[in-house]
Amino acid sequence: MLVKLDENAPEYKVLNCVVTDEMCQVALALELRKPQPLETIARRCGLPLEETKARLDKLTEAGVSIFHSENGVDVFELPVFVPGVMEKIMNNRAQCEEHPEIPAAFEEYARLRGGLLSPKLPVGASPMRVIPIQSAIDGDSHAVPYEQVADILNRSTRFAAADCSCRTSRRLLGEGCGHLEKEMCLQLNEGAEYCIRTGRAREITREEAFEIVRKAEENGLMHSVPNIDGSETYAICNCCGCGCYAIRNASYYNAPDMVRSNYVAVTDSDKCVACGQCVENCPVNALKLGQKLCDHGPDAETVSPRDHVWTKEHWNVDYRENRQDVAEEGTAPCKTACPAHIAVQGYIKLASQGRYREALELIKKENPFPAVCGRICPRSCESACTRGGLDEPVAVDEIKKFIADQELKAEHRFVPEKAHGYGKSIAVIGAGPAGLSCAYFLAVDGYKVTVFEKEQVLGGMLTQGIPAFRLERGIVNAEIEILRDLGVEFRTGVEVGRDVTLDQLRAEGFEAFYVAIGAQGGRAPGLAGEDAEGVIAGVDFLRAVSQGKGPALHGRVLVIGGGNVAIDVARTAVRQQAESVELYCLESREEMPALEEEIAEAEAEAVVIRNGWGPKELLVENGRIAGVVFRRCTAVYDAQHRFAPQYDDNDTVTVPAAWVLLSIGQSIQWGGLLEGSAVELGRGNTAQADSLTFQTAQKDVFVGGDCYSGPRFAIDAIAAGKQGAVSIHRFVWEGVSMTAGRDRRVYKEFDKSAADLESFDRMPRQRPLHKATRPDSFEDGRCTFTEEQMQQETRRCLGCGAVQLNQEMCIGCGQCTTKCKFDAIHLEKKYHVEYNTFEGIPLKLTPNMVKRVGRIAARSVKDVFTGKKD
Repeated sequence: MLVKLDENAPEYKVLNCVVTDEMCQVALALELRKPQPLETIARRCGLPLEETKARLDKLTEAGVSIFHSENGVDVFELPVFVPGVMEKIMNNRAQCEEHPEIPAAFEEYARLRGGLLSPKLPVGASPMRVIPIQSAIDGDSHAVPYEQVADILNRSTRFAAADCSCRTSRRLLGEGCGHLEKEMCLQLNEGAEYCIRTGRAREITREEAFEIVRKAEENGLMHSVPNIDGSETYAICNCCGCGCYAIRNASYYNAPDMVRSNYVAVTDSDKCVACGQCVENCPVNALKLGQKLCDHGPDAETVSPRDHVWTKEHWNVDYRENRQDVAEEGTAPCKTACPAHIAVQGYIKLASQGRYREALELIKKENPFPAVCGRICPRSCESACTRGGLDEPVAVDEIKKFIADQELKAEHRFVPEKAHGYGKSIAVIGAGPAGLSCAYFLAVDGYKVTVFEKEQVLGGMLTQGIPAFRLERGIVNAEIEILRDLGVEFRTGVEVGRDVTLDQLRAEGFEAFYVAIGAQGGRAPGLAGEDAEGVIAGVDFLRAVSQGKGPALHGRVLVIGGGNVAIDVARTAVRQQAESVELYCLESREEMPALEEEIAEAEAEAVVIRNGWGPKELLVENGRIAGVVFRRCTAVYDAQHRFAPQYDDNDTVTVPAAWVLLSIGQSIQWGGLLEGSAVELGRGNTAQADSLTFQTAQKDVFVGGDCYSGPRFAIDAIAAGKQGAVSIHRFVWEGVSMTAGRDRRVYKEFDKSAADLESFDRMPRQRPLHKATRPDSFEDGRCTFTEEQMQQETRRCLGCGAVQLNQEMCIGCGQCTTKCKFDAIHLEKKYHVEYNTFEGIPLKLTPNMVKRVGRIAARSVKDVFTGKKD
């Protein structure tokens, strides 16, 4: 296949910036892939030995030629362009920084030439090819040595660790994906010698090489090798699907044959619990989350370049931006409804098998505070649970609470290993659930994290706004302690904007900021008398009580508001010696935003709830609150389904009061934090930021939690914290895109109405016991499931979700098998294609093109007769 080369060709562009006419004279005397000694080259180019050697040194330093030693004598050759010249030129860091056209030419070459070859090459015939992760094929009697990483390393004698050329190129183009780049690809034998002697790589031991392989696999990277020397190889690349140029051809052109290994993945839907770990780590998006309770309908016809004319309409040019986690039909409602998209089915199955530490580890991939959420979560997963259409939803949160409480036992305590040691310093401002979540994930990734908290106590609303009878302080502190174990530093009593500024923190070396100060202030109704003695904002009341400074109440206490915070305020007022507590809210009982369970608990503690009333006037006598005039309220919703109450001023009631606790909303108190920054504020005084990356107009400032979204639940803040950590990781590395290859985490549930549930048994939902507590006690009376209850409840899970595999797109890397804890996916050998030599590629290309033309013709005739083509 001939390609026109002129000054616009990437080959020309990359050579033009590093090869002089004098160097070219010697380069023309070299042979392609045929090593020659210096004397032969000097004779062929007609130059003295010294001059030939000087020019050769420049060529090898640039990466245009390579060399190795044979019996103590250096021999030189021209490598092919890829894998070869392009990678070698890219590995010269100073050269690439001086000439930005180099990474651009590398990307262009791989894309253009890959586009020409991708639909035409048969299985495994490209110059680079995937080999499976070793553990995915261990024990396979059909495996041959040259497709086993361990065998390749054990047969090699010299090793070097080099930077990934593809990811370096992407980053220098401003398109980096954030995957590991430094010293992540292995050079072997003669390849190692060249890279070590030219300063392109660090010499390492065989043991270090195995460690790099392990680290790559843990970080979701797969292996590929140069496919031009038969069963021998001089490198093992550790590739990601969003950065590697060879693997790109599988996704960009929807033509995986050329790079695939001899293996394909096979799934077992009976074992699969749709935890999503394989989906998130599949480099080519061949796996998606689906369901297994409804008819899937007829399988879609496979469209492949093997028997179709392959045009741009078949390509997936935006594969780095349009990755999908979920199949068109949808997946398990529990994972979909959870704001953090925790693998609910996965941890339930692990718990049912007594694998509590593994269950905890799986939860903490998304939520570092499962014990907290097990007590205060709004349980969106349960509201969406498919089982609810059969009898009652699975008690997901109680199962999670049981798992999380196991961490109090030493044998189940889980402190994740740090993935890296980046050393960069990140500041987190606010120690609430969003800030702590961000700090956790950054610390796990290997960053130096410092959390600044203006209060003396950590936890934000977890400790300052949620009463201990719902969330005991020891539980919060136990989970925060894990962050200390990860090396997170906490500076309490420090208010950023008052005690220290963002600029001062920048001067200290902090490279990015995650601002998550919450919505810590109360809102007032805007009525005269709201500043009278005895009128307190609900959040201020809760904070004071949590700090042991809460007022001893007396007489009749009125709580105004209908959300969960209002319920907490009312129940806390009961414990603060109130004679009686009444809660007035605008909404009807059915429309109250508070959870039904919390409403019932308040009523059990003698809190009287008055629905459909809003405050009209506050009555004040001698500077102190004396009562409230309420007016009848009817709930009306606007076009955006926002609550827009209508009042009847003719229907009022006057209620005497000794105290009024206002819980009608929360406010964000920025203080001087944002002074001098470009951060913009929007509705409700919330910080404006990109909805995917959480990056503000001040590029090094990211936001999350209530100060961005407005008041929501802790699980929403925790989910935002993780995404903030993802963004900060990308931001602090120059040239890394904020979005390329990023998981959008767009989930949708399958159509539960189409599920056949008749074959499932009706099983009663387990309920935790409650222990007796005093009326004024702040002890949490809710017990955790017994192990027997937990086991009974896990059996109720219907196992709605299952992974769907597009085997046509699978390239057989085996990454999925390393992430599955349920033996639900494995590799099987499908092909028996031997590895190429460069000279043999045309011998495979030509007959395959002939066969392909015949298959395309046959397909066209078939389509005409079946009516698929006019």
